[in-house]
Amino acid sequence: MNSERIKSILREGEGLKIEFKKCRNSINKDAYETVCAFLNRHGGVLLLGVEDNGTVSGIDEDHIEQIKKEFVTTVNNPQKIFPSVYLSMEQVEFDGRQIIYVYIPESSQVHRCGGKIFDRNEDGDLDITNNNALVSGLYMNKQTFYTENTVYPHCHISDLRNDIIARAKQLAVFQRESHPWKDMSDIEMLKSSKLFTKDFQTNKEGFTLAAILLFGKEETILSAVPHHRTDLIVRRENLDRYDDRDDVRTNLIESYDRIIAFGQKHLPDPFYLEGTQRISVRDKIFREIASNILIHREYFNAFPAKIIIEKNRIYSENGNKPFFGGILNPDNFSPHPKNPVIARVFKEIGLADELGSGLRNLMKFVQVYSNSRPIMVEGDVFKITIPLTEQVTEQATEQATEQAERIKKILNYCKEPKTTAEIMAYLELTHREHFRSEILKPLIEKGLLFLTIPDKPNSPKQKYHSNKKQEKNK
Repeated sequence: MNSERIKSILREGEGLKIEFKKCRNSINKDAYETVCAFLNRHGGVLLLGVEDNGTVSGIDEDHIEQIKKEFVTTVNNPQKIFPSVYLSMEQVEFDGRQIIYVYIPESSQVHRCGGKIFDRNEDGDLDITNNNALVSGLYMNKQTFYTENTVYPHCHISDLRNDIIARAKQLAVFQRESHPWKDMSDIEMLKSSKLFTKDFQTNKEGFTLAAILLFGKEETILSAVPHHRTDLIVRRENLDRYDDRDDVRTNLIESYDRIIAFGQKHLPDPFYLEGTQRISVRDKIFREIASNILIHREYFNAFPAKIIIEKNRIYSENGNKPFFGGILNPDNFSPHPKNPVIARVFKEIGLADELGSGLRNLMKFVQVYSNSRPIMVEGDVFKITIPLTEQVTEQATEQATEQAERIKKILNYCKEPKTTAEIMAYLELTHREHFRSEILKPLIEKGLLFLTIPDKPNSPKQKYHSNKKQEKNK
């Protein structure tokens, strides 16, 4: 969080989506009421160590670690905030004083603080617990607006993939060693992530569409949303059809991996330093495209989601539930969550950042990558267009040519059966997993390489050959 962003928040002042709390030596107890209100309304930013008038008084450095620990513990405590939440907080030095920045996303659930329901308006946090009309309206709005909350009472945990749940836990712990998911059972983790909930209209409870999309087996996903897919296409030479394609119909976490891998396969990655650290600008761009097309899609819209790489542009399209129409202006842009539960899981496992940061990142890295600006259009179909310069196109062509030469080299070498180790040594490669997933597997799937023991693909005696005649004679 940079100082310019903090200055912008301070200039805007307290309002519907911004709140300041003094917190010199301890946390104001009403800070948790603000957290609850932001979750129930449109989300917001909470700055600890700032006076109501925007004066930065700072947090006493002797108390800052205790305040951070208390805040995290309290928002994770279901007896204080229910359902409990996982919020990111960032310590920032501003004008020589320490403050804490907390981003609170809009939730698709109704939350209580100390047993009371709080809502947010321009005047602050309102206790609406005893106002039946307002409480009912809040529940109805949450339930009907976000289709990710659709409950599937006949979906059981056996319909989800425990390997992907385990991977999500590992990724979350990698982001934060003390992450609460670390010691939770699968069902506890899913419930805490609001992926198992109750439909207050039908009084039925069960796993939600978000749970199915994130962790479902392929047959489970296609049963809930038969049209679910993300089409990845390269169309540079064959403009009528495509040069390469990946039809992705799996869970969102593996979909993310395949989108990133597709970009790595077909786009160059220029050398770029941020400070003293090399940054993959290409991966940064595709990370934001992948996050947008997976997190912010309207999954009940059957419009086929796609990412297409062409000679002079990259563009993506996905079904959308628009808040307004037209081209997004980064200088006057208020982000709205489309699937906050899915977004929160992606954030916990490190595949996405806070709401609204994607647009800023995309603007920054597209400028570096192709000296241009992305165009994002909000409508029933959300569209992103990223212009590519001639230099980027030439680099991509060179990359494709090198790849074609390598394939030719492998096929000539494998006219007689060769082991994995022999092929890797011939190509002077050392990373076995990369070789298997990015080189060997695609050649087998395309029918260019064949297995000598096809009924035992993992046999230690396995070899690979390119002799089609030999394969036909088997």
